[in-house]
Amino acid sequence: MSTLEKFLERDISKKNPIFSQTRTTIETAFYANNVRKITDLMTAYKLAANNPATIITDLAIEHTSELGLPAYAKMLVDNHGAVVGRTAAARHLIDDPKEDTDKLIKILQEAIYIGAKHNFYKTEVVVGLDKDFMLKAHLMLPEGFEMNLLSYMLNFQNFNAKYSKIYAESKKYPEGDIYLYADPFWTNSEYPDGLVIFDAAHNVGAILGLRYFGELKKATLTLAWATAHRNGYTACHGGAKAFHFKNRKDKVFAFYGLSGSGKSTLTHAKHDDKFDITVLHDDAFVISRSDGSSIALEPAYFDKTSDYLPGTRETAYFTTIMNVGVTLNSKGEKVLVTEDLRNGNGRTIKSRYASINRVDKENEPMDAIFWIMKDDSLPPILKLEDPILATTFGVTLATKRSTAENLTESTDENMLVIEPFADPFRAYPLAEDYNDFKELFEKRKVNCYIVNTAEFNGLDIGKNVTLNILESIVNDKMKWRSFGGLSGISCTNISGYPIDFSNKEYVNKLKRRFEIRRNWVQQHNLDTPYDKLPMEVSDKLDQLLKELK
Repeated sequence: MSTLEKFLERDISKKNPIFSQTRTTIETAFYANNVRKITDLMTAYKLAANNPATIITDLAIEHTSELGLPAYAKMLVDNHGAVVGRTAAARHLIDDPKEDTDKLIKILQEAIYIGAKHNFYKTEVVVGLDKDFMLKAHLMLPEGFEMNLLSYMLNFQNFNAKYSKIYAESKKYPEGDIYLYADPFWTNSEYPDGLVIFDAAHNVGAILGLRYFGELKKATLTLAWATAHRNGYTACHGGAKAFHFKNRKDKVFAFYGLSGSGKSTLTHAKHDDKFDITVLHDDAFVISRSDGSSIALEPAYFDKTSDYLPGTRETAYFTTIMNVGVTLNSKGEKVLVTEDLRNGNGRTIKSRYASINRVDKENEPMDAIFWIMKDDSLPPILKLEDPILATTFGVTLATKRSTAENLTESTDENMLVIEPFADPFRAYPLAEDYNDFKELFEKRKVNCYIVNTAEFNGLDIGKNVTLNILESIVNDKMKWRSFGGLSGISCTNISGYPIDFSNKEYVNKLKRRFEIRRNWVQQHNLDTPYDKLPMEVSDKLDQLLKELK
């Protein structure tokens, strides 16, 4: 909860910590005559269903009463055109020294002025599902995008009786609410791929010229994560689950990876019901640096539909669906084509009821963090024993791009890339994120592992291989040994995936991958001298390279 009410009673002669030019510009737009407030899901559903471009399927939505939807509600389909992924190139941070702040604010002001020709909706939701961390988020977007409005209200937590009460009793932070202005109608020849402006320090953003729903979701999380970071939490783009035991300590695992890396699969895996498992979330949560507990930021899941064939259990919990096909079954009913045939990134808002074991908070402290990589120089599992090393591999997490992103023509989707902590949505200095994670490893003694979900020695690393590894770690049955004599890194014997340091070709590949990481760190420090990573990061990678013979 924000302390805005107290702030408004302040001595106005003092410096304003909550408002800025960007925040004031964006928030003011919410109070114009052309803005209609929608707060209940019943109304939002009817608006979305009545949009001419919406497809009303014949598939009933489960748990309508709990979700606040009409009892007759059906799954709704909305297709976004050619752009069906996030456009990273459109993101601009207002406080980035490389940005022309005055120019961005003028563009924003003009965009809001021109946008006033349209009628808009506004709504508010809760981000953060426990009284220890909750924020109110406000969204404004124009008529014609009712499906995005409904999806937003379903993805985040609406203010029902339960969560309104929790929010009223939640911990207060010296922060303003989140305000997000969106206008997909906006165009500008200078920004043909759209423009996203963030003033994360003041909890506001604008999404201009982009219609993909994922932009709204990730923009909101971008601001929520930044707020969490400022207030004693480590921001996490990943999944978290807990293994509960009667006779020994519970274990809470967190998995970090980009879309398509396997983080959702590992988070939701039931392990053949061998364990008592609860799921926190598979995409967005925060970890308290003071007590190690973790809190989910949203109730629903934004899943790829291609993960679920029609008729499988999970499809029963779809609500809104986007960028998918529709066909008629033998009964003449409109049903989904969930495979990525129409385009490469069909998506759905899947309700929390898909997980019978969902929780909003894990009180037990985090036990282990897993960096999920797609790097064929690494075996299926490695353990990182040193806090600096653990954080170094997190900040140089290597993976491949996915269909969740709107890539430019010059981008090679098969190229190995570095995405620090698997979080392309950071709106504060990377060095601060480095310190946040290092604190977990150093002070909270969180264990750290690398999971490779690509291939090793030319062999694919299947899901079951990784799940068996996790089970061995949960049961403390993993036997570790030195990984080629490299300081602070341990490996284990995994059948079918031998590690051979006498193979010069393999050692050279490993060297190249370590060099990619070191070079990335050095380039980052050159490109952003105002956000340098500590020297210990490149020093640690240099040490590993010297040890490789």
